[in-house]
Amino acid sequence: MEKFIVSRDDSIYEAFPDVVLAADGTLVCVFTECTHHCDRTGARLCLCRSRDRGRTWTPKEYLTEPGANDGNFNCARLSRLTDGRLILVCDFITQAGRSDTAIVRMWQSADNGQSWSGPLDTPARGIVPDKLTELDTGRWLLAAHTGSEEHGKLTEYLWYSDDKGKTWSDRITVATDPHYELCESSMLPLGDGTVVCFLRENSGCGWDGMKAISHDNGETWEGPYNVPVPGMHRPTVGRLTDGRYLLTCRLHQGYCGSWGAYQLTLGGVMTRDTVLSTSRCLQRVRLFPVDFDRSPVSDTGYTGWVQWDDGEILIVNYIMDDAPKAWIRATVLRIEEVVL
Repeated sequence: MEKFIVSRDDSIYEAFPDVVLAADGTLVCVFTECTHHCDRTGARLCLCRSRDRGRTWTPKEYLTEPGANDGNFNCARLSRLTDGRLILVCDFITQAGRSDTAIVRMWQSADNGQSWSGPLDTPARGIVPDKLTELDTGRWLLAAHTGSEEHGKLTEYLWYSDDKGKTWSDRITVATDPHYELCESSMLPLGDGTVVCFLRENSGCGWDGMKAISHDNGETWEGPYNVPVPGMHRPTVGRLTDGRYLLTCRLHQGYCGSWGAYQLTLGGVMTRDTVLSTSRCLQRVRLFPVDFDRSPVSDTGYTGWVQWDDGEILIVNYIMDDAPKAWIRATVLRIEEVVL
């Protein structure tokens, strides 16, 4: 593995990154500049770019102004559509941190991330949205979470659009359970109408991550089912060039009594059979470490990743490590070097 600085500014907290590979080969990384993980005061969205596979990055640019009394931006995600456009979505928290009033906003770039139009408000209400997911039918899926009106536990919802965002469906429940806190999804389209949604379980007890499965392009869902990755926070899942699937996530083993429990960022490789399995004991995930945060107040584990045709992978992550505040780091690797 090789490590590279995407952005480090010791005067401010930089966290919650995502990355996309534009059609011209440019890497675009988005992240949030804020006061602290637990304080979004004055938060704004930043962008960096790389033309050399993440070895060097441009100085950060600002997509938004700092938040004020009307609210703050939280966690952004990036995706590339089949027509080459880049889509950035982010939740805007408007009222004292209430997730049910947070608005998911959207920007678009038609020039590989050099300029952006927006934001536009989507109908999605909730926090920490997944990246906009485009299915092979052309349908767009947009997911976020908030508390259930029925039992109060965190619940993952989605909205879909069949006309490229002009109109959207009513809210659809992806995963809810009175025993679990289900949130921070990563949608994985498999074709033929099948979509698997990987989910953080947010009880803080270190329980398994979860997943839900749709066989009708996101209109109805089965589950939730266990994923054999305990303490799986903020998963990001996608298909590798060799046909397997890569999951990156934070490991949260359960509360340790003080801030600093977020120490490890993991990767996991799995087959299609595991992705689709509803039985915990029949799933096989080959885990490996991506980042270890040495700080006594460690904070890490929100990731995004891309892969090139030759197999090289770049993972972006935020980390404290040896700095006074969180910053953005890239890890470059090849799966065969870390997973036998």
